[in-house]
Amino acid sequence: MDLTNKSRQRLYWWLIFCTALLPLSLLTIAAFTQQLGADPAKEIVQELGTWAINLLWITLAISPLRKLCRWQWLAKYRRMLGLYSFFYAMLHLLAFATFIVGWDIEYLIVEVTKRPYAIVGFIAILLLVPLAVTSTKRMQQRLKKRWLILHKLIYVISILALLHIVWQIRSDFFEALVYGLLLCWLLGYRYLHYRQSKIIDRPVKSN
Repeated sequence: MDLTNKSRQRLYWWLIFCTALLPLSLLTIAAFTQQLGADPAKEIVQELGTWAINLLWITLAISPLRKLCRWQWLAKYRRMLGLYSFFYAMLHLLAFATFIVGWDIEYLIVEVTKRPYAIVGFIAILLLVPLAVTSTKRMQQRLKKRWLILHKLIYVISILALLHIVWQIRSDFFEALVYGLLLCWLLGYRYLHYRQSKIIDRPVKSN
């Protein structure tokens, strides 16, 4: 059966929506079936944080993929993936506060003000809040150019997220290296594209 373009887009939307929700579903099943290993609390916190960062990196990858592969259709799903990154980041914070800190406010304050990895992680989540709040088309129209400036915070957030990973490393640097190399490419590509656009837009001086 041939699908109309609108039906196909709806199908893709639901496919991406459900795929992004899959890690949480699998984690929930693993928790209820007691398959999270010797330290379930730590596993939950780490898994939620990992997917917050994974989805942030995927969101950042959409613009390069659109230009390199001419996949213009990806732009329609960038907002959803960005919101999912925020969703997992908030769950990561709530899981940390619940399972690691036990909602001891004094202990929580110490963690997010004394430990470097917690400080940058908490700042990254705080910066995600205005991006999530202003992610609607209505806010984009209302803020206009300021919306573009505000949403460039995603670059700062991604660097903070990488530091959040690096400052927790004890022995295995491979995961942090992979995230770091991917981020260097994602941000480096944007910088090179920005420089090229400036050169193209620069007026040619006549002799």
